[in-house]
Amino acid sequence: MTGNQIKGKGFRGALRYNLEKVKKGVAEILDHSFASTSEKTILTEIQMVRIQRPNLKKFFYHTSINFPPSEDLANDKMKQIGLDYLQANGFTQHQYIMFRHYDADHPHLHILVNRIGYDGSVLSDSNDYARSEKVLRELEKKYNLAQVASSTQARQRAVTKDELEMMKRTNTPSQKLKLQTIIQKILQDKPRLTTEQFIKALHKHKINVLFNQASTGYVSGISYGYEGVVIKGNKLGNDFKWGSIKNIIDYNQARDRLLMQKTNKQNFKRTLSLRKIKKPEYSEKHTSTSSFFQGIISSHLKLLTIPLEPHPETGDNFIPQALKRRRKKRRSRRL
Repeated sequence: MTGNQIKGKGFRGALRYNLEKVKKGVAEILDHSFASTSEKTILTEIQMVRIQRPNLKKFFYHTSINFPPSEDLANDKMKQIGLDYLQANGFTQHQYIMFRHYDADHPHLHILVNRIGYDGSVLSDSNDYARSEKVLRELEKKYNLAQVASSTQARQRAVTKDELEMMKRTNTPSQKLKLQTIIQKILQDKPRLTTEQFIKALHKHKINVLFNQASTGYVSGISYGYEGVVIKGNKLGNDFKWGSIKNIIDYNQARDRLLMQKTNKQNFKRTLSLRKIKKPEYSEKHTSTSSFFQGIISSHLKLLTIPLEPHPETGDNFIPQALKRRRKKRRSRRL
């Protein structure tokens, strides 16, 4: 199992998201601690508890527990896993609601919790990610589930909380998930691809690969440019690092050196162009703004070069007269 955690200021958004999934028939409520499952009732009861800690901003806790596709879990078993997870993490006297989702190729559970307890106490969030991961490893053993490597040993990096929020808003997978899926499929469909075949296969999916290549030809890393972003292999997981990729494909440093140099040159320009789509528009604005300021500066310079006309009464220039008056004032102060 893998778990993704989010701590936030509002309960309404996540609650509404999950309740809408229930209305669409792609999710169901497994368990809850509220009088009813209507949005109004839940938010009212949440507010009644939250009022005890009005200054606590991040009172909302949301976690999604993801099971491997091979795990065919009954609702009762998934519910019990969710309850055990809450108890092991210290949520024993807290409001919660639990949803099972069916909109992915793997079983997953969403749990929404109020960090403020019924007695007004607040569960500490110190080291909560490490604690959650430890609990998941223990639950895998308890319920005889597939063992998942810890985050430090993960072959495939899980999505972050920001990515999870983005996917909720857009209802589309993140670039990281897309890249992981595409690259895995390329490597599985045809084992022992040559380096050239691997590069071409990535390019068919509009992925621009970049190699961290030294002048000697030695490659120490790999990055993937996709949909306007560049992600390093180690950010996707150990399976996507160059150290793993070179052992899966048919790579030869001497043979592939020039190919990789050429690929870097081409893909660097492509990746750069993705990041500078708005550059012409910016350049145009920048030029007009610069010319505007240049006009102001030049007009001020002209004013400074205009000869000063004599004062109609004294016959002297205004600036020298003003300087004389200042000097007199300074002398009088000293005296």
